[in-house]
Amino acid sequence: MSAYLIVLRAIILREAFRFVGQRSRFIAALVRPLLWLVVFAAGFRAALGLSITPPYQTYTTYEVYIVPGLCGMILLFNSMQSSLSLVYDREMGSMRLLLTSPMPRWWLLVCRLLASTVISILQVYTFLAIVALYGIRFDPLGYLAILPALLIAGPMLGALGLALSSTIRQLENFAGVMNFVIFPMFFLSSALYPLWKMAESSELLHDICAVNPFTHAVELIRFALYLQFNGPALGWTILATALLLALALWGYDPTRGMRR
Repeated sequence: MSAYLIVLRAIILREAFRFVGQRSRFIAALVRPLLWLVVFAAGFRAALGLSITPPYQTYTTYEVYIVPGLCGMILLFNSMQSSLSLVYDREMGSMRLLLTSPMPRWWLLVCRLLASTVISILQVYTFLAIVALYGIRFDPLGYLAILPALLIAGPMLGALGLALSSTIRQLENFAGVMNFVIFPMFFLSSALYPLWKMAESSELLHDICAVNPFTHAVELIRFALYLQFNGPALGWTILATALLLALALWGYDPTRGMRR
């Protein structure tokens, strides 16, 4: 086994053991989307009427429509929580030890992204299993087709958290930044309602949602769950991943701090 794979395996196992020891984090990751699904879906369904409005005839209920958006919510919140632990590791000194290893810095950060994505995917599939018991089921092949979409969307949101964590030095400040980033990204997206519905009320709001990278991540997941391919969403998600990862690598560049 190469040194790169050994480092990847070690970081994934470290994050997995940490996650297993934080049961409240796992419960919160499931309760949050389930709360949106059960409590808020009735009001939004009555307001939007997605079950009878084209082009969403395939969505028999509003709950079915927002399930992919709630999967994106799990990825978003877990990526921010993973970045929060990154800030904590930096304060405790363990992050400094990790970055001083002989492996390339970019590979260490990519391993953190992949570890966070693996944990997020486990949470997403657990959520899909629970909503299946609730009566919301998809094509069996859709559960397999969604995996590549999660593997693409997860690192994009994780790279966003990495970029944010590189600019924040104190743990207390990151919690406020999380709320400042998470809720605008979530509400200004197609996770809860389609873009064409937003365009009916405000073209500016529609344009903001259209450039939101989280919107394209959600659409990528939504189309994959219905065994459809969304090329523009895939392209925009990959582009956002590359830009955010480059920003994170720049933020964690030690020579930048020396020059400053």
